[in-house]
Amino acid sequence: MGFFDDAVRDAVPGGSLAKPIAIAIGALLLKNMLTRKAEPEPEPAPAPSPSLPPLGGDGGLLGGLGDLVSKFERAGQGGTIGSWIGSGQNQSIQPGQLGSTLGQTTISDLARQAGVSEQDLLNGLAQALPGVIDKLTPRGRLPTADELTAR
Repeated sequence: MGFFDDAVRDAVPGGSLAKPIAIAIGALLLKNMLTRKAEPEPEPAPAPSPSLPPLGGDGGLLGGLGDLVSKFERAGQGGTIGSWIGSGQNQSIQPGQLGSTLGQTTISDLARQAGVSEQDLLNGLAQALPGVIDKLTPRGRLPTADELTAR
């Protein structure tokens, strides 16, 4: 199992929503990797390790984490996501705040991909996302590509 899989497994609560929430978190963090496939690449990139998603800043896990941090900061929730990344206790986020931060289109798309209602998705993400981000940033900052590859 990879670094991302371990983080999600450790942070997503069990029950009937565990798999849909894990799917939604994966889609949220790896969104750039998935949407960039439709765009032409300017030049061929080196092949990533087959066991990990692409890690670069333009997509993959690092790009997704960076984009998520930016989205939270723009929405006035920088302190909240900063607590998930930094050491110390994770601040909670209410489902409505998370929905406003991520935006309606993102929530609708994630709920459709995960096969759950938007409210169930928001409730599950509000509970699980702080722990996932915390586990993906064990050193109190966004990891480097080398740190992710070493896992």
